[in-house]
Amino acid sequence: MVMKHYPPQFKVDAVALYRSRPGATIKSVAEDLGVNTETLRNWIRTADGRRPASHSAGSLPPAPDGDTVQAELAAARKRIRELEEQRDILRKAARYFAGETRW
Repeated sequence: MVMKHYPPQFKVDAVALYRSRPGATIKSVAEDLGVNTETLRNWIRTADGRRPASHSAGSLPPAPDGDTVQAELAAARKRIRELEEQRDILRKAARYFAGETRW
């Protein structure tokens, strides 16, 4: 298996995304991001100050201050809304074109 290396900011963003979705599981967020479930779990443990199960996942940078976190969270939520809107438009288009096809 090939070991992937993720940028530190991606790790921070992944942990923030998991924490911003109250009902989400680690598995669902990991699938959405395309990362291994245990990798995301290790990033969360590291962000919480606990030692990850293995040392291969790498370390996270120091946590930013509260204002920076809030600004990044607001930007991430805005981006999520944009992406959800784009997804919904594509779903509607797919349904429209699927209904138009007569084989």
